[in-house]
Amino acid sequence: MLSKRIISLTRSRTLGNRNVARSVLLARARFHTSVRLLETETVKVPGMAESITEGTLKQWQKKVGEYVEQDEEVATIETDKIDVSVNAPAAGKIVELLANEDDTVTVGQDLFKIEAGAQGETQSKPTEGSEVREQLKETEDKAEPKDQQESKQPPPPPPQREEADRVDQGKTEKSGSSKKDELQSKPELKTPSPSTPGNRSETRVKMNRMRLRIAERLKESQNNAASLTTFNEIDMSALMSMRKKYKDEILKTHEVKLGFMSAFAKACTLALKEIPAANASIEDAADGKGQEIVYRDYVDLSVAVATPKGLVTPVVRNAESLSMIGVEREIAAFGKKARDGKLTLEDMAGGTFTISNGGVFGSLYGTPIINLPQAAVLGMHAIKDKAVVVDGQIVIRPIMVVALTYDHRLLDGREAVTFLVRVKEYIEDPNKMLLVD
Repeated sequence: MLSKRIISLTRSRTLGNRNVARSVLLARARFHTSVRLLETETVKVPGMAESITEGTLKQWQKKVGEYVEQDEEVATIETDKIDVSVNAPAAGKIVELLANEDDTVTVGQDLFKIEAGAQGETQSKPTEGSEVREQLKETEDKAEPKDQQESKQPPPPPPQREEADRVDQGKTEKSGSSKKDELQSKPELKTPSPSTPGNRSETRVKMNRMRLRIAERLKESQNNAASLTTFNEIDMSALMSMRKKYKDEILKTHEVKLGFMSAFAKACTLALKEIPAANASIEDAADGKGQEIVYRDYVDLSVAVATPKGLVTPVVRNAESLSMIGVEREIAAFGKKARDGKLTLEDMAGGTFTISNGGVFGSLYGTPIINLPQAAVLGMHAIKDKAVVVDGQIVIRPIMVVALTYDHRLLDGREAVTFLVRVKEYIEDPNKMLLVD
């Protein structure tokens, strides 16, 4: 009987030891899991594009100690084309910032450290501890003895006797001074310098990368392309009449506004089929020996869009296969992305021909600059009523001046003028665009 009790007691102790060991193992597993959750991760500068290897750290959106959600923006890197957002790979606390604002950072460089799973600081609100300390301080001030509070009062000002003596002594010395001293003590009369009216302050602002890149590209175009510009006038009566007739129906059916840009885009794609050199470019040969002319059977239309940072040119791919409504839909989408600052490098890469509409700003005439390596750019301008001769009669018509700047290395004058005349014919008679094979 005693042996059975000893055996049962031994078994219970063994089971108890096993349970303790199991609980210890579980606690260790939980501890190691929490340690893994709080591991510090170093976030690097992400890849931005094939041709972009560095950028400028424009702004930190978060500070050290702050909490971030997963995919929340932590920093903004400015490149010569777009702004790139660097997001948190996981929710956690920012531990360390490894670069300063306005620093040049390269792809793959360590940017900041994050402790995944950790709780960071929130926006500064008075904490419970600070409130308790404030209350204790007020209580101590109230409980302070009256004589100590009186002792904190500033001492009375010293008597003015010595100062009065100094004044009297000064008067006596002055009365005994010579006339020569009085003449020498008089202030000298200075001739007033001529003053310029108005404010003459200056403000110096560092050029951002996009503006620097735009300046570089424009100067490159001036230096390398043999640019020449030809002009023509277009009677916009027929296109304006068509737009007025169908704009409400198109807005209701397709939820896009019918503008003039889609008609010019369609006219240009048709004219480029006839004059393929205007859609070509000069590029280095694949074997590295000399240069080649690249002709294309498609039209990737670059549309110039003004943004607060500068002019960007998102690309409407295969514009030759799109209808006017399709072109308007693409342009509207790009305009919204440009206003929201969400244009990507893919949106602006490439382009075989450019249309720039300075007329939206009121420009009457202008010579657009070629966007290399493209061969030409069409410039639209404001529509103004002008007196013109039609069938021997002087009539008032809405006229737009258009300009084509082309690279004379690729296009001769005959081809450039023919291209612009074709655009003029299509716009003045939009029905003609339906008859082109």
